[in-house]
Amino acid sequence: MTPLEIRFATFNVCNLAPAGVQLYDNLAPLTADEYEAKANWTARQLDLLDADVIGFQEIFSQAALRDVLSRTQHYRDAVHAGFDPDPHATRLTPNVALVSRLPLAAAPLQYAQFPPGVSSDSGNPDADRFARAPLHAQVLLPNGVVTDVVVVHLKSRRPDYRNGDGNTDPLHYALANLRSLVWRGTEAVALRVLLSNLMQDPDRPCVVMGDFNDTVDAVTTTIVLGASAACEPGNELRGRMFDCAQIQLRQDLLRHMAYTTLHDGRYNTIDHIFVSEHFHPQSARAMAEVMEVTYLNDHVANVRPEASDHGQVRAGLRLRSA
Repeated sequence: MTPLEIRFATFNVCNLAPAGVQLYDNLAPLTADEYEAKANWTARQLDLLDADVIGFQEIFSQAALRDVLSRTQHYRDAVHAGFDPDPHATRLTPNVALVSRLPLAAAPLQYAQFPPGVSSDSGNPDADRFARAPLHAQVLLPNGVVTDVVVVHLKSRRPDYRNGDGNTDPLHYALANLRSLVWRGTEAVALRVLLSNLMQDPDRPCVVMGDFNDTVDAVTTTIVLGASAACEPGNELRGRMFDCAQIQLRQDLLRHMAYTTLHDGRYNTIDHIFVSEHFHPQSARAMAEVMEVTYLNDHVANVRPEASDHGQVRAGLRLRSA
């Protein structure tokens, strides 16, 4: 790549934790051999991904991620930003992280609480916070521009059962799915508020990437992307986010099998990279173009215990000269 070409990527690693650590009641801890296999597979996948900035999901241990980075060829000296899960939280949940071969302009931030005015009345005891706190880093691009990068992992589609109910009753199952949807939808609103706050400066680019647990056309995802508002001509794109896969210059539908998950025989893309108008070819503020979006997903259909159950998404961008 030339100095004016950069790559962003998102990588759900699927429960990265040290050997012997109990994560969930229905999931046995990794043995020492299983951890070695997972760490080595993840390191190889990172080198294959070869992106400049990578957002991670399902990190139970930042130390384990640092161990993985030490096994790579391309990321041993990269900047690592991440926070371990809160040991006092009501439930053990993984966190997100960011690894960058580009410098950071400030210390990373974590947003655990929803912004003021955002809450859910679903009966969830954590109705005022994200299930997995988003991570915000200020990345210095090769052209000298500071870009806000937010890594996210929104609430899963897993049914949110309460009071001992289960999936034997169709009504309980339906209500549990509705609770998950409400929680994820509220997170989408909270994320939209965070992004709107970050994009107050019209000249400041923004990238948000991660596991959204929904397709790009789902209501929750479109909330994050935002909508056009009444504005002066030429500012129609301001404040919105755009799916890299939809605005990439190379639209070759036969080249890529664009999916990141396989569940119940259905292929879906729920991992995304969204960018502000500064990467949109039709914007007067465009400082870069999305050249190509690539999906690394051959391992998804070939189930291996050490591999992730998600494919990775990589967006190649070409920065314009000043």
